[in-house]
Amino acid sequence: MPPLRAVPPSAGRPYAERSAGERAEAAPAEHYARLVRLAYLVLAPSLGRNRRVLSAHWLVQRALAGGQGGDPGSAYAYVRLRVLRSALEAGLPLLRFGRPRRTQFPPLVPMVWGLRLFPHSCGADELALEQALAETSGPCRAAHVLRGLEGLDDSEVCQVLEAAGVDDPRAALLEADAFTAPHALLASPEFDPCSLQVRPTDPVRRRRRGRALLAGAGALLVCGTLVLMPGDGLGGPDASSAPLYSRNHTAQQALDPTELRRVPGGLWQGSTRRDFTVWPTRGDRAGDTGLLGRALAAWARPGPAVAASATPGTPDGPPMGPPQLLYAGEVGRAAVALFHDGLRVVRYAEPRNADPSGGAALDFARVDGADAVAASALVVQRRAGRIRYLTAPWVRDVGVRDLLAPHEAARPLARDRHGVTDPVTLPETGEGGRADCRSWQALEMRDGTAARLMTDLGELTPVRLTSGAPSAPHDVAGRAERESWARSACLLPAVRSNGVRSVNSWRYAKQRLPEGEGDALWFCTRADTWRGTGSRVLAQFQAPPEVSGGAGAPAAVAARAEDSPDCGIRRPRVLAGVLWKSDGGRWYVLAAGSRQFAALTASGGVRGRTQGRLLALPAREGVRPRLDGLLADGSRVGSLH
Repeated sequence: MPPLRAVPPSAGRPYAERSAGERAEAAPAEHYARLVRLAYLVLAPSLGRNRRVLSAHWLVQRALAGGQGGDPGSAYAYVRLRVLRSALEAGLPLLRFGRPRRTQFPPLVPMVWGLRLFPHSCGADELALEQALAETSGPCRAAHVLRGLEGLDDSEVCQVLEAAGVDDPRAALLEADAFTAPHALLASPEFDPCSLQVRPTDPVRRRRRGRALLAGAGALLVCGTLVLMPGDGLGGPDASSAPLYSRNHTAQQALDPTELRRVPGGLWQGSTRRDFTVWPTRGDRAGDTGLLGRALAAWARPGPAVAASATPGTPDGPPMGPPQLLYAGEVGRAAVALFHDGLRVVRYAEPRNADPSGGAALDFARVDGADAVAASALVVQRRAGRIRYLTAPWVRDVGVRDLLAPHEAARPLARDRHGVTDPVTLPETGEGGRADCRSWQALEMRDGTAARLMTDLGELTPVRLTSGAPSAPHDVAGRAERESWARSACLLPAVRSNGVRSVNSWRYAKQRLPEGEGDALWFCTRADTWRGTGSRVLAQFQAPPEVSGGAGAPAAVAARAEDSPDCGIRRPRVLAGVLWKSDGGRWYVLAAGSRQFAALTASGGVRGRTQGRLLALPAREGVRPRLDGLLADGSRVGSLH
């Protein structure tokens, strides 16, 4: 199936005899099969082939029913855009508090009962492409299909993706570069939802589902009857079932401010643990049952005036029992309460005068498994570009260090008698959340054993910054490590608000640049999360300051990945490359691998091989070579992506 660069005439009524409106309306319909194929390829393979077939037809029919206008080419592009936008929306996850879109649910028509529809199966190449599509994002699939099926160049693909609502079209194109299968496979019968095979569904399973539906309907009828009964609806005081949740004894205790667990001030000194469970109860309103009662009620049943947020992977439900009170007091114009329930830290804030019109805020953060360092501080207030922390009782000294000024000493940061710090300036962020790279204020905390660097990434718990190999990360110390963080700090917004626990920066290679322009450093920065999944990895290329804009110039991101074991304790290796331009105006492909690599190879626009873990090849502007490496054990692996 050749790429569609123009809309050809119909085989029916002579094309020249049609009016402009008729030609515009007919053009998309004449390419119904192509549009259905496009929708089928972009839809998430996790939906299953039967639902993808039905959804693809429904999305195209829905788009065609919306009407078109203009010339045939623009009419086709308009319908294609509607189909693409709907297919991308269909792959979005359903959010608990978000408004669902109609395309996220199975189509009402066409509907097939008792049969399953799927395209004809072909060879191993098509199966491999199907598996590769299943492992990528919707925008990546859309970019690959627009390139291969529609024949659009990269600039046109970006325009279409942006019009379809994709946040970062360039990232989708970069992700699509990983596909190695020829574009001709997209025209295979394997991906043709208009030429189908039919198989019956399992009749035994149908009968079981029918019985289950009947049983569910009966149970729903009984429950509805009980709810409508007078009184509790539970059969009177002698019934064997427990009361409703809101009247359960344990639930009532969790909402009672007098039942809160309070830790005395000196317990942490004699305890074998150093975490949030031994934080003493502090704050000048720790005895204010009105504030604490409102906080617990909002936690259990947040109303419309409560702005709630939770870090990824953090449950936001009510407490299982009476939580531990960490702090209750006034911070600036707000009254704040901090709780800990063993799994989460919860922060409640309201106006200091308890004015209900001012609303309230409720924040959740997962902190299970916290050690003495991770439990060193919590955010107690973030307002107007400034932030205050509540520090642990074992923190002796607190300072503020500008990460972008590695040669300056940390300045002391005052705390009140409860451990609340003076305000600290938040890192300024520009468009898209990228730091402006003029200043990045981080906490430097000392507990008598070491100095720890912690920074705010938009959540309740500050993030620990470390340096070193994945097998032995350590706290940032020394001039060289602070200088490397000065060029990495401005990349931290890329991992912001992701439930991050720590960020480690590992210098894995040093490379002599062509044409004698000094030595470049390669770093791998890994952000690990509290929940264990969702880690983010950035490979950085730091050219010498004299050729890259100075000692404070941010590093270039050579590659990035999410949920990858690379640069971590499970797989402490990495390979990445960049296209670099010398002062003389010549382009080179530079690549570096960690010490596990014995040889590197580049292909696709630039071809070359080198023994060792460093590669430098002459190149042309705009090339996108593919990198892979040979490990010392003989296995071959690709670059970070």
